[in-house]
Amino acid sequence: MRTRPTLSWTPAEDLPPGTTDLQPVADALSAGGVLVLSGAGISTESGIPDYRGEGGSLSRHTPMTYQDFTADDQARRRYWARSHLGWRTFGRARPNAGHRAVSAFEQHGLLSGVITQNVDGLHQAAGSEAVVELHGSLDRVVCLSCGAFSPRRDLARRLEAANPGFEPVAAGINPDGDADLTDEQVGDFRVLPCTICGGILKPDVVFFGENVPPGRVEHCRTLVREAASLLVLGSSLTVMSGLRFVRQAAEAGKPVLIVNLAPTRGDRHARTRVGLPLGPALSSVAGHLGIPLDGQAAA
Repeated sequence: MRTRPTLSWTPAEDLPPGTTDLQPVADALSAGGVLVLSGAGISTESGIPDYRGEGGSLSRHTPMTYQDFTADDQARRRYWARSHLGWRTFGRARPNAGHRAVSAFEQHGLLSGVITQNVDGLHQAAGSEAVVELHGSLDRVVCLSCGAFSPRRDLARRLEAANPGFEPVAAGINPDGDADLTDEQVGDFRVLPCTICGGILKPDVVFFGENVPPGRVEHCRTLVREAASLLVLGSSLTVMSGLRFVRQAAEAGKPVLIVNLAPTRGDRHARTRVGLPLGPALSSVAGHLGIPLDGQAAA
């Protein structure tokens, strides 16, 4: 279950310090069989803020919970108004050097797969194929009554038509695609039902307080079992949905390597935590391995 996040998390004082040495990451990738676990931090260089980093969205925003969304009409109105506006900006985000490096590592046969906690689709946009979207994706919508799936772009067109002139200015966009709007800005935004059965529509993402589908969790556990090592990119590992895979890898004696600017909840299980920005760090590793990015010759 994704639990409601707290505004801050202070790691234990005995956690190992971060480093700037990327050699262990390069060595693990050279050996192959690396499973990537990515979080919101890999998308910050694409203009999508993370939850807990410097200026993270949790300082001003509490994500929607499944319980609130399903029980409260007004909560759904607020969510869809903010999400509809956020989708416009979110949908324009493009992969950054970190996403492109992960894709290049996959194309060169160094990865066994990618598990992402993100819902932005940027790994796939960069060319990655073996991606498990742990928390789902914002580009799909599901009906909570009949279970039908539909493209988010179709709902976006329907919402545009149902809410002409809806052009508020948001204070910010969050990692879940939710824009920061006041109740006054939300106003009487019109929420639309499923076109098949008239049921409640929800983005196909795992809200806080909602369980990740068991089959998806077991698939990820299998990926961890089959991997040679686990490389965590841009995740604080504060919620158990990602931390459990780090614990599983460590308990199996598999190397865990983390690239994240700030300390994480998984540091005690890791052989190293590299405290560098992901784009430059992974580009540097790619160059060291002789792997070109964006069609350019590697340095």
